[in-house]
Amino acid sequence: MTMAPLLTDRAALACHRGRAMAMQAPATFLHDFAIAEVQERLETVNRSFTAPAVVTGFPALWQAALPGARVVDDAEVLDLAPGAHDLVVHALALHWANDPVGQIVQCRRALRPDGLFMALLFGGRTLHELRAALAEAEAELTGGLSPRVLPMGDIRDLGALLQRSGLALPVADSLARTVLYRDALHLMADLRAMGEANALAGRLRRPTRSAVLLRAGAIYAAAHADAEGRIPATFEIICLTGWAPHDSQQKPLRPGSAQQRLAEALNTAERPLAKGAQDG
Repeated sequence: MTMAPLLTDRAALACHRGRAMAMQAPATFLHDFAIAEVQERLETVNRSFTAPAVVTGFPALWQAALPGARVVDDAEVLDLAPGAHDLVVHALALHWANDPVGQIVQCRRALRPDGLFMALLFGGRTLHELRAALAEAEAELTGGLSPRVLPMGDIRDLGALLQRSGLALPVADSLARTVLYRDALHLMADLRAMGEANALAGRLRRPTRSAVLLRAGAIYAAAHADAEGRIPATFEIICLTGWAPHDSQQKPLRPGSAQQRLAEALNTAERPLAKGAQDG
């Protein structure tokens, strides 16, 4: 049996994250935004969670956000016991997973019946400006393309992962943040400070030519710079939520089980179709 090639170099990813958190000023503003979003969403759920868990590559940030939560690394095999938690948050790490469905399934198994799963991850519109500029510059100067920016799913595909994983009442929604930078090199430096530098298994193992980076910066600025010369970078954060199945949850009615006719509910007369329409 042939194994699919891995998307992510986990050792490189861990190195990038460790280097970022060792910086004097790591760029954690997107985690801060995600933490605020999780806290706000949990406040709207009429439930007290007593056994939460967080899956993250940045434990210090999320431990402070959810005191008392069990914090585990987003490894290929999650250190979560079956049925041990009533809440599992997968925190800005699922986009790096080699097997995202497997990650969600492991989280579901760790939930008690009617427990809540929530994941925040980067979606397909993230860094679309940078991806386009790098691709154009590299094709122009080298005649080819190399893996540079993580491919990320769109909201429809990511939402389907919830159903494939066996979660009930699945919901997926999207939040976009636009951040202004001095230039493309400033953005790339910030990605390193986020721990989100290139950790693709198929990446080039040599430094990118400076001519490619400079040309990409020029293309980026020409296409997107504002009146002050700043460039926008889009970060799309997709939030996935679902519940571990339980008998108390609302379920769709079986076809034909309605107790009232639609015409009665709308207080209108019901008219039969004309013969031609019936045969149609």
